Amino acid sequence: MKKLTVILIVSLAILSSCQNQQGTQSADVSVPVRVIDVAKKSIYNTLTVNGTVIPEGSIELSTESEGKYKLSINPRTGKPYKMGDQIQKGETIVKLENKEYELSVRIESSKLDLENARQEYEKQQSLYDKGGVTQRDLQTSELSYINAKLDFENSQIQIGKLEVKAPFNGVIVDLPYFTPGVKVSSGTVVAKIMDYSSLIMEASFPEKFISTIEAGQDAFVTNYNLKNDTLLATITELSPAIDEATRTFKGVLEIDNPELKMRPGMFVKADIIVERRDSVIVIDRELIQRKRRGQVVYVIDRNTAVEKPISTGIETDNEVEIVSGLEVGEKLVIEGYEMLSNRTKVKVQR
Repeated sequence: MKKLTVILIVSLAILSSCQNQQGTQSADVSVPVRVIDVAKKSIYNTLTVNGTVIPEGSIELSTESEGKYKLSINPRTGKPYKMGDQIQKGETIVKLENKEYELSVRIESSKLDLENARQEYEKQQSLYDKGGVTQRDLQTSELSYINAKLDFENSQIQIGKLEVKAPFNGVIVDLPYFTPGVKVSSGTVVAKIMDYSSLIMEASFPEKFISTIEAGQDAFVTNYNLKNDTLLATITELSPAIDEATRTFKGVLEIDNPELKMRPGMFVKADIIVERRDSVIVIDRELIQRKRRGQVVYVIDRNTAVEKPISTGIETDNEVEIVSGLEVGEKLVIEGYEMLSNRTKVKVQR
């Protein structure tokens, strides 16, 4: 009996020692986590609409006279213009050769008539100042000078019809092919130019946003095939009327496209900023844990995870504004939070 008692006492002692050792080991276990410093930034809520973008400027250029076709040289490449080339206002894309037309315009003779009329007018004015001619003589010479000037300007306009020039800076988006030297008639379309450094998008907004969306609000525009190239846009026009069939109202967005990344005709989405907060605490949505007492996040205090109850404001798909519960500079757990509870020991990983 005594032997059995001794064995029992020894067994209990060994079991107690094992339990104490396990408890010590458990107490020493720390959950590895990663943290960031809580900081302030901006957050905004958006309304997404879709639409097709069109260029701010677009024109088809046609000949105003007939003549032999000749494609001009692009001064930036040293080669004839081609589709996709940028062109500056006033540059000639196509020249027409028509000697008979040039002779009928008489630009050289009209230029000479203008010079003679100018000299005669200046002479009559000098004589009039000295009392050598009457005012009527002076007015007659002035009238001749004016008529000669108008004739020369008209000749310039007429001879200019042999050249097709760009009316604004843009890009050649269409350039129909003509055999060099072939005769083309007046009214022939020879090029199409677009200026899409700024794009226009028409959109329809739900009726419930009639008092929320205003002219001047910013938006971010993205093409579904160019997701990394987001452009800044501004609402420039809004209709005050609601469409009875769709319960929407129309608006126009102007999109800055200085690098010509977005192309006319693309289908895009525009995220309209309808609510914005600047210089507020913002964290990733996934860091928020839902407990019985509400939403919490974990911060680190002396290698210990501490639950911080929070209240939130603006929310987006990925981020949340923290209205209360966090302070700038606190160490917020961003990895390993799934394994934490209040007062858990942690080891911060770098």
